[in-house]
Amino acid sequence: MKAILVLEDGFWLEGESFTGDIEFVGGEVACNTNMACYQEMLTEPAYHGQLLCMTWPLVGNYGINDDMESANIQASALIVKECCKEPSNWRSVMNLPQFLMRHKVAGIEGIDTRALMVHLRDNGAMRAAISTKTLDPKELVKSIITVQKLEGANLSKKVSTTVPYTWEKGKAEEVSLSADGSYNWKTSLPHVLVYDYGVKWNNLRILTDNNMEVLVVPSSFSKKAVDAVKPHGVFFSDGPGDPSAMLEEIQVAKEVADAYPCVGTGLGFQVIAKAYGAESEKLENGNHGVNLPVQAHASGRVHISAQNHKFCVDIANAKELEATHTGLNDQTVQGFKHVSKPICAVQHEIAGAFGVDGQSLFIQDFYNLLSK
Repeated sequence: MKAILVLEDGFWLEGESFTGDIEFVGGEVACNTNMACYQEMLTEPAYHGQLLCMTWPLVGNYGINDDMESANIQASALIVKECCKEPSNWRSVMNLPQFLMRHKVAGIEGIDTRALMVHLRDNGAMRAAISTKTLDPKELVKSIITVQKLEGANLSKKVSTTVPYTWEKGKAEEVSLSADGSYNWKTSLPHVLVYDYGVKWNNLRILTDNNMEVLVVPSSFSKKAVDAVKPHGVFFSDGPGDPSAMLEEIQVAKEVADAYPCVGTGLGFQVIAKAYGAESEKLENGNHGVNLPVQAHASGRVHISAQNHKFCVDIANAKELEATHTGLNDQTVQGFKHVSKPICAVQHEIAGAFGVDGQSLFIQDFYNLLSK
């Protein structure tokens, strides 16, 4: 079925829908350079409301399995050069079109994804629309004005949990707090409260795999509520949207970080930074993909990271923060620590960030700190 994709500047490409009729789907385009992990990206809350474009030409060849990062697809559409309808993998339970249609998410193929990425690289990130009904680009582009911009959007409220839950045996289990707001922790392991700004399940897997008990709470959880739960430490998760729009969350983050050992990643990194006076701005295109070099200041080593973010922070005026990591492609701050408090965070993906050169920022050291 013929479909078109139109950017807000009028640039358009023709393709075909592999998920049936598409009346209208809009969002900002995010081009990812990864060869694989399409299922994880589709279900990652940091992609909420965006049109995910995979620049690798063949997508879907290993099908769909249990590797989810949330309960649902978060992206509004998937854009690929070619969709594989007959996957080959022993773990596959369905193909990519079936997965998208099950979640009522649009998929379009036949798009010159490299040309799309080059255009966005040269002209900056922008919104787009996809349709199989309106095939006149000049008509379709008029509708893009109705699509929400990422600037000024607090999307964490749309993807955050509404009730507390734990992560046990690889799945979320809803729990209730006591009448006084306290929580009956089940183990003697370090107790970590996780602010859900759009947390990836892999974050929770890593925390629990490193011998910590987690309690995930809504993004609106107050400092008073944290005190009632009495965690040993707090984790601020990644997520979508503009950190500048999260005024209430930033205020609470400052109160919490002043009182508890804290770590953060992605959007959580940005929120903590702004809580201590940093500025944030939208990148021209954002960083989405793999093989992105990040240098750790303490060791000089360069980590090859995965990243998914459209905003960066400037900590020049945040006198209590000290940069620990720098992105070598664009010289953005990729990690920081507080000069006197047990607070630290990284912008790049948690799986690539936690670990190998003895930085005091990450999970094993967080565990050691909380175990004292």
